[in-house]
Order: sequence, then C-alpha cells, then structure tokens
Amino acid sequence: MNAENQGCSERLVTAAYVRQGAQGRRAHELRLRALLEQGKCPEDGWDESTIELFLHELAIMDSNNFLGNCGVGEREGRVASGLVARRHYRLIHGIGRSGDISAVQPKAAGSSLLNKLTNSIVLDVIKLAGVQTVTSCFVVPMATGMSLTLCFLTLRHKRPKAKYIIWPRIDQKSCFKSMITAGFEPVVIENVLEGDELRTDLKEVEAKIKALGAENILCVHSTTSCFAPRVPDRLEELAVICANYDIPHIVNNAYGVQSSKCMHLIQQGARVGRIDAFVQSLDKNFMVPVGGAIIAGFNEPFIQEISKMYPGRASASPSLDVLITLLSLGTSGYKKLLKERKEMFSYLSSELKKLADNHNERLLDTPHNPISLAMSLKTLDETSDVAVTHLGSMLFTRQVSGARVVPCGSVQTVNNYTFKGFMSHANDYPCAYLNAASAIGIKKQDVDVFLKRLDKCLKTFRKEAKQEKSINEISDGNAATKQLED
Repeated sequence: MNAENQGCSERLVTAAYVRQGAQGRRAHELRLRALLEQGKCPEDGWDESTIELFLHELAIMDSNNFLGNCGVGEREGRVASGLVARRHYRLIHGIGRSGDISAVQPKAAGSSLLNKLTNSIVLDVIKLAGVQTVTSCFVVPMATGMSLTLCFLTLRHKRPKAKYIIWPRIDQKSCFKSMITAGFEPVVIENVLEGDELRTDLKEVEAKIKALGAENILCVHSTTSCFAPRVPDRLEELAVICANYDIPHIVNNAYGVQSSKCMHLIQQGARVGRIDAFVQSLDKNFMVPVGGAIIAGFNEPFIQEISKMYPGRASASPSLDVLITLLSLGTSGYKKLLKERKEMFSYLSSELKKLADNHNERLLDTPHNPISLAMSLKTLDETSDVAVTHLGSMLFTRQVSGARVVPCGSVQTVNNYTFKGFMSHANDYPCAYLNAASAIGIKKQDVDVFLKRLDKCLKTFRKEAKQEKSINEISDGNAATKQLED
C-alpha cells in the first residue's frame, strides 16, 4: 500500500492502527528490497507470506495480469484452468525469448525479474557450497542429461572438426546418451581398480588424446558425484591435461553441490587447469521436483553462449521452484541441510559396516566417495545366480527406495555400445554389491528403517540357504543309501 492509499485508509480506520499495519508491511518490503539490491540468498529463510507477497508483486508486472490488457498475439499468457494459473502463481509467460533463455521479455517484466534473481541467488549458493570463483550460471528447464547435451552442442561451433568426447566410464545412461544425442562419439576410458575403488585412468586418457589428435576431441566429459565403488574423477589432473592440450572440459556434477568434497574438486580443477562448465541437477541438490538443472562456469561469455544455444522460450517452473525453496531455507537453512547430510553419511557408513560384518560381508573401502556407499554381497552371490537381483526386488517391495543391487557380469547395450559388467562401472568388478547413499534431506529414521529391513531380508536369505542345504544333504544321503542297497 502506497502513502496515498494509506492516507485514505486513515479516514476509515484509526490512524495509529493503519500506521501499525503499514509498518508490518514495511518489514516484508525491506526483505524484498534487500533481495533486489544484493541479488543474494538471504541468510535467514523467509516466511511463506513474504514469499507469496513477492511472487504476487512479480506476477502483476506481467502483461497477462494487467487490468484491461488486450492481447491479440498467438501467445498471450492465457490459461484455461484457474487451478493451473494458481499453481504457477499466474507467472505464465515463462523465461527468455526465442533467441536466448536469459533474455528479458518486454511483456513479462515480472517473469524476467524472477529469472534474473533466481540465477543470481543460485550463483550465490554455488559459491557458498564451495566453488567460490564461479562467475556465471543459469537455471535451465531440462534435467542433467539434456543440459550436458546443450553444452556439447555449444562446443561444436567452437570445434567444428571434433567428433570424439573422452569419457571416463560411469554406468549411468543419461550422461552417456547426452553425448550420443549431441552427435558425438564417446571414447570410453575404463576405470582402474585401486583397492576397492574405481578411479580415473589418467594414462589412458592422455594416450587417447595423443592417438586421436587434440583437434578431433570436442572435450573431456568427467564426473564428480557417482555410485560407489566408483569415486569422483581425478578432476585436478584431468583439468591440467585439458589445459595442456587445449581441450574443453565439461563436468557432470549431477548431485555434487551437496558435497563439499565434490565442489572442492571443481574449485581446485579450475584453479590448476581447465574446466569450461559444470552441470548439476536441481532436484538432487535442492529438493525440488524433477525437471531443472544449473549450468555454471568460470568464463561468463561461454556460459552466455550456452544459454543462447537453447532454442525458444522456456518453462519458468524449475526457476520458480528453486527460488521459493532457497528463499524458504535461507543460507543458514541450506547449510544446516548440508551439515546434516554429512553427519548422516558417517552414521550410515558406521551402521552399514556393522550390519555387513554380522552377515559375513564387508563395507567396501571407498574413502574418496563422499555420498555413496557399497556393501559386498559375495555370500548372497554364491547362493544362486539370481539371489542378488532378488534382494533388490525384496527391498523395493518393502518400500526401500534408492538402494541399488549390482550383480556380477551384467551386460547392457546402450545406443549400440555394449557395456560388460554394467552398473558396476567396470568390466569385471570383483564382487556383487549393494549401494546406499546419504543424500541431502535424509533423516536418521530413513537410515534406521533401511538397515532394519535390509537385515531382515539378508536373514531370510540365510535361512532359505540353510534349508536348501539341508534338503540337498538329505537328498544326497538318500541317494547314497539307495546305491548301497542296490
């Protein structure tokens, strides 16, 4: 309410009461002003009424919400369902323009402001998470795989002769298909086994660069966050190799924002060598619905080139979701979640080790993986060929989601490429295993219930194995007796 309307209100309600009400509103407006001036995530989270006031203020700046607006174009922000309109806070125009996802829309000042603020706040949070020298980022309404494809397509214009992408193997389909979709040929670099860990084969990376020719390689496509026993790539060494051979370097940091170790690797890689862009998921790092990612980097013009490569306008939903979430949490709330995740990782690790010991298995030693853990399933694998996959089914039917069982010798063909030992990141990993991760938002109750149900499933298998062994012994004894009688 402006001063003029406040004056009118004082003729209807006692002036002191109106002024008190205006002061209450002023507190909300001061938060909005600080956000607009600084472009940073507030330290303390906002209450829902302040956030909704802010979104309403943005929405009435868009032409579809103008009183008396007359739209005669083909896209005027018309929405048939009131429920849909309310779901989007009447921010209907989306973000960007046909030539640039980061461009301002003349008839959607509110949506454009939302887009700019979201990118600015997310950049602030990436710095807070550990990559302090990042210079630019933007939210794109595509998940990680397609966002990686956008990066590769942007590099195509810089390196028109290139046809190969060097890719240290990680058995995850979307990052592999992101290269195929962009029209490039992945050069798979098998990992090397060091103890229990699968690590980057730096010698093979450099050998492939020399064999193929640096000018024929679009980029090195590395990974931070991953399922154990694979661990984050040796980013610093890869960044140095890329700098030495003048080859771009794109990092798949899918759920790495929540890990200070993954973010430190990116920061150090950029410091000592070359990292052109790193891509991270919104839902995995900020607990919002699936459908968005952040493309970030250390060279602002290059990040802008990627944003201009996106064809057409884009949905504002991922930007709106992450903006609301970060305003609700504030930096203190987000840092608290990061701290809790790290504590839960330690707890999950210690408790899973105890359970493994109880079942004659072991927690694989993967100290370089800060998010995912792996427990061997050797005893189970020796029971029968299908026992390992059956355990996965048992856990799923008992409402354990996210646990991942990996049998030995699985073969999978993805876009005409055949991977031996698929899901294990190696052709012949020594044992079958089970994965569990401590991701942002996990609670102690989640860990406790998971361990209890896993323990129960493993005991069931042991009981069935003993029964089967007894039956076999009786059968063998009967057969021996019959032979003697004969």
